[in-house]
Amino acid sequence: MQLYTRDNIRNVAIIAHVDHGKTTLVDAMLRQSNIFRVNEKVDERVMDSNDLEKERGITILSKNTAVTYNDVKINIVDTPGHADFGGEVERVLKMVDSVILVVDSYEGPMPQTKFVLKKALELNLKPIVVINKIDKKDARPIVVIDEVFDLFVELGANDEQLDFPIIYASAREGFARYEPEEANIDMVPLFETIINHVDAPKGYIDMPFQMLITTLDSNEYVGKIAIGKIERGRVKKNSQVAVINQEGKIVNTKVSNLYVYNGLKKIETEEAALGDIIAISGLGEANIGNTVADASTPEALPFVNIDEPTLNMNFMVNDSPFAGREGTYVTSRHLRDRLLKELETNVSLRVKELSPDRFEVSGRGELHLSILIETMRREGYEFQVSKPSVIFKTIDGVKSEPMEHLTIDVPEEFMGPVMEKLGPRKAEMVNMTSAINGYTRLEFIIPSRGLIGFRNEFLTDTKGNGIMNHVFNGYEKYKGDIPERSRGSLVVFEAGEAIAYGLFNAQERGILFLEPGTEVYSGMIAGECSRAEDIEVNVCKKKHQSNTRASGSDDSLRLTPARKFSLEQCLEFVNADELVEVTPKSIRMRKRILDSGERKRLISRSK
Repeated sequence: MQLYTRDNIRNVAIIAHVDHGKTTLVDAMLRQSNIFRVNEKVDERVMDSNDLEKERGITILSKNTAVTYNDVKINIVDTPGHADFGGEVERVLKMVDSVILVVDSYEGPMPQTKFVLKKALELNLKPIVVINKIDKKDARPIVVIDEVFDLFVELGANDEQLDFPIIYASAREGFARYEPEEANIDMVPLFETIINHVDAPKGYIDMPFQMLITTLDSNEYVGKIAIGKIERGRVKKNSQVAVINQEGKIVNTKVSNLYVYNGLKKIETEEAALGDIIAISGLGEANIGNTVADASTPEALPFVNIDEPTLNMNFMVNDSPFAGREGTYVTSRHLRDRLLKELETNVSLRVKELSPDRFEVSGRGELHLSILIETMRREGYEFQVSKPSVIFKTIDGVKSEPMEHLTIDVPEEFMGPVMEKLGPRKAEMVNMTSAINGYTRLEFIIPSRGLIGFRNEFLTDTKGNGIMNHVFNGYEKYKGDIPERSRGSLVVFEAGEAIAYGLFNAQERGILFLEPGTEVYSGMIAGECSRAEDIEVNVCKKKHQSNTRASGSDDSLRLTPARKFSLEQCLEFVNADELVEVTPKSIRMRKRILDSGERKRLISRSK
């Protein structure tokens, strides 16, 4: 049987550290391949299609698109740049024959650059390096190229991979160049480099059909849609196929609809062949990692091993006094069904049922889990979650814990406070380089649990000027105890509405999280105490009328503005005996045990 080459197709993935410009680069390629009409209004970062991606400016889910240049179809996969979504990156790399590694011309290679490049090199892919943002005034493209080369060597790239082509680009301005000083204003050099340097798909086109499902989509009309690259043969609409799961179970079914990609759209087609990235509907309960094959010869393809989760937290049915007020889906059945549905597409996630109304959910990091929580609350779910905790393992009889490679860019005057905070968190410095513009780069190996709650302190200590990034660095021997939050909570004493007078009295005890008019319940957290223990405060207390002044004369009360917490900040703040209550309208922090007397009895028993 002769090998066949599809010369008119190239399959590439775009990989990079978060915010180095992957999605903007895809935008520029789409715009210059005449995918859009001349008068069509197109959003910036058009590939970041869901609301959370638009708000946060990050890619969470990998996306497929395709452009045509000189009669060659270039299938492009835009991948997430954040380490927590590494599972997305790992599996989509199985669909492509090369990667475009995008590196910021000022920042250079960052922790996630190393992570995604390592995965690509292990799959024997040959990268194209794009040095992006060369129009920045502090760009240093030639130095960054040396840093990228050093990273390739460090990761064990072979000679062919080390001979990578280099493109200098400004994705925002829409140009790519072979040399930084050239004057062209289009993306032609990048298109040409892809066609000349990316291998065309090779395989056996006359053998039975075979495809690995690497992504799932869904549609209210056709249901689940399986996406992958055809590894062998051809497939036609309405043809009989077999779906083989990872245990080897075979289910025969039919291809209802067959799609290929063109720009941002899926286009229906009657037939697709070797090398095409396609989407198929009608496969029933097909999942990521399953193989779709010809029904007459059902042979499975190997699936990439996804890195295991490192953090877990409990998702529970909301049992606070405000339960059921703001959410549409509030029962344990709703919670279970939604988490099991998430497992179908979120390959890095694990869900374990601990009791009918409590589930242990494990993921790759705080962001991975908080994006799930935020997505669910926007869908109308109401529930509560515990503080994240790391997953320990026993390796060769030794208790081991997940470690992170932490990179910090910080102005020199803030180095002292940052290093002082990292010491008790068991961080070990591995490198220190003077970056430019007064910033110093510090690199640490730190236990994952040492990072829980650190981001808030870091931003405070650096007055918002510090930048931190971290990526999973494997398991190491347990590093010993790490001190938890050093301050207690201000806990609401009675239910009611927070009053300015009550808040004014409470703010002497610490920092408040509530504003006047907020509805509260007993056991809810009103703020951070200035001391190590929890203190109960009556934020509903009113000033009583007397002979000398009216009860309403609160004009002289000066309230310090309440500290507003995001979902991630709430998850970092809570202690082990506290929970975060999540609803479509509110995020509240509370004690696990709401009753004051019961909490005190539990504390005295534990002593």
